[in-house]
Amino acid sequence: MMPDGDMIDLPAEIERLERAHDERAKRESWHAINPHDDYPGDDPFGNYGDREVTPRFAEIKRKMVSLDAITAVLAVNYLVKNWLSSGGLSVLFGPSNAGKTFVALGIAMHVAAGEPWMGCKVNQGPVFYIAAEGGAGVLNRLAAFKLENPHMAGAPFTLLPIGVDLHASGDAKIIASLLSEAKPVLIVVDTLARSIGEGDENTAKDTAMFVRNCDLMRELTGAHVMIIHHTGKDEDRGARGSSALRAAVDTEILVSSAHTITSQKQRDMVTPQPLHFALRSVRLGFDEDGDPVTSAVLDQSDKPIPIRKPLTGKNQVAMTALTDALRDYGCTGIGGEYPTSCPVVAVEHWRDACAAHGLTTGASESAARTAFMRAKTKLIDMDEVREFGGHVWKVRDDV
Repeated sequence: MMPDGDMIDLPAEIERLERAHDERAKRESWHAINPHDDYPGDDPFGNYGDREVTPRFAEIKRKMVSLDAITAVLAVNYLVKNWLSSGGLSVLFGPSNAGKTFVALGIAMHVAAGEPWMGCKVNQGPVFYIAAEGGAGVLNRLAAFKLENPHMAGAPFTLLPIGVDLHASGDAKIIASLLSEAKPVLIVVDTLARSIGEGDENTAKDTAMFVRNCDLMRELTGAHVMIIHHTGKDEDRGARGSSALRAAVDTEILVSSAHTITSQKQRDMVTPQPLHFALRSVRLGFDEDGDPVTSAVLDQSDKPIPIRKPLTGKNQVAMTALTDALRDYGCTGIGGEYPTSCPVVAVEHWRDACAAHGLTTGASESAARTAFMRAKTKLIDMDEVREFGGHVWKVRDDV
């Protein structure tokens, strides 16, 4: 009979042998699939025999870099140099009617065509644009872009003019699956508000779920995802909603009311200088009533446009009267020095409309004419109205 100190704990020994057998089987299976890689169980921190071996474990181990192997990264992996990184996540935001979609479409079309955007180099590739707000507006903007840039009309650009739900993962997976062969370099989500489904952009939880599904599209396609978003009442306070969005993105771009494009955040690139633009009207054709149908294209400019102050008092009354006169009597395409992109109207029609709107309380014809001349002169001095050859038009329409 063996002494007590030499007795074997049979159940424990069986468990040890079974564990060792399982570990050998895992090791042999791993090396059969990955003959050139170290077995993940070879853990430098010990106790690997008790740890479950997973592909994620191996991936993390392979990504570990020692200090002596670190060197400077000189290559800039950009989509739009100094503005958008390849495969990154960005938000382009601004107030309503600032031109966000014009800027986003300009970036998207130049990337798709491989043409420099506002002087910045791009890495060309297919683009997928989600116009969740739909409507004819985005179609006309693209039609205007093609009309003004026929050499880019064949670029690999695909539009999805419907709303999507990126609060849940279903639509993100469908989009990624549909784009598996196209391999886009840029996916634009326009806008966050129309793409967050039942989520609330003001809560960190729902915003994080939206970002997670944008990341899912990035991971499955390799594309940069650019989100179009709105500011709140004060554009200087950044994009509206939860700050979780700003924390998650690599790049944040503000499109201001002054038509200035400013980089507000860059995670990995040097912050570029602001860019400026103006919108120029383009006539696309005529509707069923014979009235012109227009859109606009974006032109780079050297300085921001001046921000116009809202009209008040008699100036506002006179401008409202001009709107009515242009609606009822305005005409386009009359040639000469008149604008081709907006309607003009005879001065007497505007004067009659001012009288109908009660521009003056004076009973005499002389008082009415004096009030009209003062209002007309003031609006011309404010660069709100232009006059030529007995006709007038709105400066804001002549873009």
